[in-house]
Amino acid sequence: MNAKLILFAFLGIINEIPGSRTDVLSKNKIQIMGNETENSSDSSLNLLKQKVISAYGGSHVWRNYKYIEAEVSDHGLAFRLKGRNKFDHVKLKMEIHRPWCSISPINKNPDITGVLDGETVRLVNTKGDTLSERKNARSYFPGGRRFFKWDDLDMCYFANYAFWNYFTLPNLLSNEKIKWTSPKDGMLIAEFPNDIPTHCKKQEFIFDSQTGLLKQHNYTVDIFGQWAKAANVVYRHQQVDTIPYPSFRIVTPRKKNGKARKGPQLIVIDVHQLKFTN
Repeated sequence: MNAKLILFAFLGIINEIPGSRTDVLSKNKIQIMGNETENSSDSSLNLLKQKVISAYGGSHVWRNYKYIEAEVSDHGLAFRLKGRNKFDHVKLKMEIHRPWCSISPINKNPDITGVLDGETVRLVNTKGDTLSERKNARSYFPGGRRFFKWDDLDMCYFANYAFWNYFTLPNLLSNEKIKWTSPKDGMLIAEFPNDIPTHCKKQEFIFDSQTGLLKQHNYTVDIFGQWAKAANVVYRHQQVDTIPYPSFRIVTPRKKNGKARKGPQLIVIDVHQLKFTN
């Protein structure tokens, strides 16, 4: 071995001699430190996920119930841009464990319900008869007339998948198809697979560091366009059987720094009633 290298290593001028025992130990130390960092990151992620799930009633709630039913009013600029009327005390029913959701009524006709089942949407009457259906609904957005106007099936797709994502968030934290990361305290990033209807592939969730309750949900509404970067801010929580749920949200455009702009109000969601059922 070169005598100068040995001397330099001894004096601390270089950290280790390539191929030496010191070199191997140093590399092993770096690998161990890397593993410790990864384990620490995983631990922080799991702790935050569990904190959020616990804040919203605990895993037993989301595991044992099949449905969420709610009464909701919904309005805003996004509705008007697509030629749609507001939702006034509509009835929602959704499955917690798969993307199925219904809104009644979906239009001015009180007897017509809009149903989302995966990527298929349909309009049904009070007897359950299918009046119209559209498979692979997402593939029709955002071009053509949809830049300016949505029909009932378009609205059925957007509103149902949005509500389903919003209301079932605590259960989505346990969905193994979704890749979750936690870049910093109180924040979760979700990367959704293609078979879950949602706003966009990557979304950001910000939670209260003390309570674990959702404060803000950032996303891009792909079916509007890549320009539709939104901040969904939760202004109020209420409880049903001691289980909290976001009961009032306002969606506005999002600044580059991730903060919500003051306006315009794209969507305003007011939840009047909610219950868990089987």
